[in-house]
Amino acid sequence: MERINKLEQLARLLESSMNQRREAREKADAYIDDFLQNLPQMHGYSTGRLEKLESFQIEEGGKSIDSILDVLASEVDRIGINPASGRHLGYIPGGGLWASSIGDQLAAITNRYAGIAFSSPGAVKIEDHVIKWMVSVIGYPDNAYGNLTSGGSTANLIAIKAARDHRKINSGNITKAVIYMTEQVHHCVHKAIHTTGLHEAELHLIPMNGKFQMDADELETQVLEDDSNGLAPFLVIASAGTTDTGAIDPLDRIGSVCEKLKIWFHVDVAYGGFFMLVDSMKKKLKGIERSDSIVLDPHKTMFIPFGSGAVLLRDRNILLASNSYRANYMKDTFDVEEINPADTGIELSRHNRSLRMWLPLQLYGIGPLRAALEEKLLLCEYFDKQIRRLGFETAVSPELSISVFRWPADKDNSVNQRLIALVHSDGRVFLSSTVIDGRLWLRCAIICHRTHRFEIDLALQMISEKIDEALSSQPSPYE
Repeated sequence: MERINKLEQLARLLESSMNQRREAREKADAYIDDFLQNLPQMHGYSTGRLEKLESFQIEEGGKSIDSILDVLASEVDRIGINPASGRHLGYIPGGGLWASSIGDQLAAITNRYAGIAFSSPGAVKIEDHVIKWMVSVIGYPDNAYGNLTSGGSTANLIAIKAARDHRKINSGNITKAVIYMTEQVHHCVHKAIHTTGLHEAELHLIPMNGKFQMDADELETQVLEDDSNGLAPFLVIASAGTTDTGAIDPLDRIGSVCEKLKIWFHVDVAYGGFFMLVDSMKKKLKGIERSDSIVLDPHKTMFIPFGSGAVLLRDRNILLASNSYRANYMKDTFDVEEINPADTGIELSRHNRSLRMWLPLQLYGIGPLRAALEEKLLLCEYFDKQIRRLGFETAVSPELSISVFRWPADKDNSVNQRLIALVHSDGRVFLSSTVIDGRLWLRCAIICHRTHRFEIDLALQMISEKIDEALSSQPSPYE
């Protein structure tokens, strides 16, 4: 008992008093306010050394909140890419809505287990509302359902596993099963294929047209040829918003091929899906509603913080059959009618993840989100026109909010390599680069809700300055 009493005194240090909570919260709030206040002026990318962090080790005793915030301020939130900034125009930035942090805080403090309705019916009902709203946005039937995940990687894994299970692909027939995709498919799809054991299937890359879209005619030809050769065409993976160029595969045409030839149709629409909220985009995304499964990333085009993905299946019964298990110790939960999130995905331990999306949707409504998405589309059109006026070539006309450009007449990529290095060194605005068919291209991805006309003009100004510097530093051909 003496030992228990001593341990209790130490353990109670984990439960801060009201005054301690207030003090820490006030200092954390001041840190947040300072960060957000200065964010418009902060660089999109910064370099620095992690000197304090090197010695900031985890020890037996605790540290002050002031020392912890100091390290965060100097060596965590000021070094590297700044994804919260409107000046982050590389990769596919999301921004991180402030209101989502309130949802995260509430979820963390109340600590509801949101995996099963018996444990927290309200948390599960909120997730149900969010999923059904996404189902309506995509245009799926009422029988569709899904799961909120940590991102597109897990969402793709759930969808591809469900397709495998439903089509009964196993060790006896996997070598004859065929999966179809293009070179532009996201690399997390390859991870999901490997994790599910489907890397032993036949993987056929379908040629693309000049806009980096899957050629649906080539797809149909390849499927028919494979079928005649005794193979079993099984899964087509299309993209609606590729990471490299933002290309949208011809979804409606691919849907027709898949329906005709009875192939599972999966669409990775992690980046492009929520553009369905913009009326002008519905024609480009037509056919997405014909798919068997899709992946969405709210932490991209819903501006939610990182760690927010979603998978939707046209038939909820297939999703449940692939993921639902029962354990004896959970018998008290069996009679609840609601669909349990633990039965629609691979995670069992789940916090109330839906709050980070549900709260902003309730607080702001859909209108401002729709406006922000349309703004990004128009800003990309504007950037694309202006970058060509500066003498750059572009890979394709933007279908979404990515412009891919390069300095022309650069056979060895040296000018564009110097340009991207100078852009990173400057850091005012962050851009990324990619290689397509051996040519180096720069990418401007306009997604963050904090990116507006000012940030785009700043990016154009910086690029104009740096291309002059890159060209002037070219070695003489006589040297």
